[in-house]
Amino acid sequence: VQLQASGGGFVRPGGSLRLSCAVSGITIVSYHLAWYRQPPGKQRELVARITAGGSVVADDFVNGRFTISRDNAKNAVYLQMNSLKPDDTAVYYCNARRYNGLPNPDRDYWGQGTLVTVSS
Repeated sequence: VQLQASGGGFVRPGGSLRLSCAVSGITIVSYHLAWYRQPPGKQRELVARITAGGSVVADDFVNGRFTISRDNAKNAVYLQMNSLKPDDTAVYYCNARRYNGLPNPDRDYWGQGTLVTVSS
């Protein structure tokens, strides 16, 4: 199973980026998909999650600036990031998790991360 994240880079404050995560080796239709990030020197944190049914949960710091979406036909998940701030600088990771009706996931896969740097 591979999750290949891409789309990171350098952007000025107020700019936008679109991250993509191409998934291979599994069919994502039954998976919850998420983006996490790890700022320099800090712990990894959830950015946003989209469930298998399409419901979205986002952390408070997103504040309407980021939008997570999925394309089951393309086996991919995306994160559109607008109004970027220097505090958004981090390595962004995609995650695919399956619960299969259980309280804990029985499958949990991570991508390698893509660096987003927001600076003037």
